[in-house]
Amino acid sequence: MPCGTKRCKTTKTKGFDAQDIKGSLVAIITPFKDGKVDEDGFRALVKWHLKEKTHGLVVVGTTGESATLSKEEKARLFEIALEEAKGKVPVIAGTGTNNTEVSIELTKMAKEMGADAVLMVTPYYNKPTQEGLYRHYEAVAKAVKIPIILYNVPGRTSVSLAPETVARLSKIKNIIGIKEATGCMKQATEIFRLCGNRFRVFSGDDFTAFSLMALGGHGVISVAANVVPKEMAQLMEACLKGNWDKARKLHFKLYPLFKAMFIETNPVPAKTALWLMGKIESPEVRLPLAPMSEANVEKLKGVLAEYNLV
Repeated sequence: MPCGTKRCKTTKTKGFDAQDIKGSLVAIITPFKDGKVDEDGFRALVKWHLKEKTHGLVVVGTTGESATLSKEEKARLFEIALEEAKGKVPVIAGTGTNNTEVSIELTKMAKEMGADAVLMVTPYYNKPTQEGLYRHYEAVAKAVKIPIILYNVPGRTSVSLAPETVARLSKIKNIIGIKEATGCMKQATEIFRLCGNRFRVFSGDDFTAFSLMALGGHGVISVAANVVPKEMAQLMEACLKGNWDKARKLHFKLYPLFKAMFIETNPVPAKTALWLMGKIESPEVRLPLAPMSEANVEKLKGVLAEYNLV
């Protein structure tokens, strides 16, 4: 029987606590083939990430094209990730939408399937006030007792969680952290200052991962880890161990690749890179995203060649 929400529950061999969620957490892409989710391709990617020592899987986030996936497709991707992870690394399910009731429904589904935590983007398009944002997350946290990671990415959503709102939300027991993707170290500093040590802060931009870790961060939810999983894991491990010289060198080494991942809208460059590397059968994205321009494909090839990836 195919997984269709409540009918399917994945059994894991190990559960993870909040403190286990750290390091390089890949915002894994969703491969498509002829308009459908390429389940075999996705399974192969998860296996590759485990081999390359990625510290955790974020499934159906922005990079996974959550906006154009059906509930059934999301459930199947959660199921495959949990099956392959086998409790070796945390699986964080993307369940955020701009509809609170739908977000609750997806979060319940993720919990029932065995996800270790959920990642919830701020409601997009609606443009709620800070009070609306607080009540949205509060409602989900009260309805579903699963660790929740907030996701602040105003460049995508047109609304930003203020540090003071994050601090209010951090007092809710099962809201354990935030993916901070404003790219603003001032914003990140305020969150650290206001929320204290219990609250976990993850970089939402590969560009800022090193800097945010130096402030006291716990990891990165990474686009670049799709392409260089081993190197991103090494960067985060160096930061977590306080080996800042090694981490700094890795940051500068990987920086041109970070830039290449955003020469067009994410996840188009990451999927194109994986296709050029032979890791997926097709660079296909779903409309309204479009394939990468030929000129940018050539630019991307050049960057990948510098890292001996093609």
